[in-house]
Amino acid sequence: MGLKSRVVACNQAGAERLLFEQIAACDSCERLVDFRATFESPDTRQAHVDGYWAKPVPGFGDASARLLVIGLAPGAHGANRTGRPFTGDYAGKVLYGALYRHGFSNRSESTRPNDGLKLKDVYITNAVKCVPPANRPNGSEKRACLDWLRKEMTQLHRIRVVLAMGRDAFEAYLCLLKANDVIETAGRYRFAHGGTYRFDGESRILVASYHFSRYNVYTGRLTEQMVEALFLTVNRLLADSGRNRGP
Repeated sequence: MGLKSRVVACNQAGAERLLFEQIAACDSCERLVDFRATFESPDTRQAHVDGYWAKPVPGFGDASARLLVIGLAPGAHGANRTGRPFTGDYAGKVLYGALYRHGFSNRSESTRPNDGLKLKDVYITNAVKCVPPANRPNGSEKRACLDWLRKEMTQLHRIRVVLAMGRDAFEAYLCLLKANDVIETAGRYRFAHGGTYRFDGESRILVASYHFSRYNVYTGRLTEQMVEALFLTVNRLLADSGRNRGP
């Protein structure tokens, strides 16, 4: 790596750290700040867990990723506890298992921030950075967090496929496209599991999925076969995008 490349890489890493710190320090939404504070009490935590992250959870992954995974919000006893998206909860078990099987990570599970997990060609984040009561952020909280998602994406220059896990993540990404004048209205795009969406003047392809939640899996709404098919689609789209870029 030449001197210029090293300087660019260093500056990029500095920008990533700064954004991480800015997100983690956000206190814009009073209801979410108050709810996060409840996890300071041992009565709210899981048994035998000393402390929780209980702050906004920034994204995590490969800064050169071509795949972006967007969830809704940190799980109360998952990312809100560990400080890393989809780490330590059921949805993460499904997601990281699939990422491992399809070549995006070096481990099949994610249990804690220092577990040695490394992601390749994928970056993972949430549309809302704080754990919400009953796992349901309200409209103002979704809108307030949209700018953090926009800032994360400005640092992810190589994204070609966006995988939206759940309707809320799907709608958040559409709202971002609308804010950037890529689309005129978000309402014309219907959420459907496995659906792929292309937009005029936009190189990134949106793929929709049911959320990898325990409820969806246990009720059979989302099956292992559906998850496998989803990632086969993602890898095919990434391969096609590489061919379409040309030499």
